[in-house]
Amino acid sequence: MKKIEAIIRKTKFDDVRDALLDAGIEWFSYYDVRGIGKSRQGRIYRGVVYDTSCIERILVSVIVRDKNVEKTVEAVLKAAQTGEIGDGRIFIIPVEDSIRIRTGERGDIALYNAEKEN
Repeated sequence: MKKIEAIIRKTKFDDVRDALLDAGIEWFSYYDVRGIGKSRQGRIYRGVVYDTSCIERILVSVIVRDKNVEKTVEAVLKAAQTGEIGDGRIFIIPVEDSIRIRTGERGDIALYNAEKEN
């Protein structure tokens, strides 16, 4: 099992959500986050200069079976990429175990329903 965390632009969240659902990833969490990037420039919007060093983004977090890692990463890459600085990052983290609290099931089976093999 792997945990995939993707930090993406807020404007690309709907595209990433739809791409994950199309790839068969039906469960994930997301959070509003802020981060500090390399770029330290001021942007002008309606005559007011804004500091862009603190960037608002969305963190998408999903735990998948090893066989679903590549399709999940590809879905995020295709949906979140604009080709400009600030598109974000994807992290792949090993997960030692998972436990479904309701039934006590452990491992891969705790991620999905047994009758629906993903």
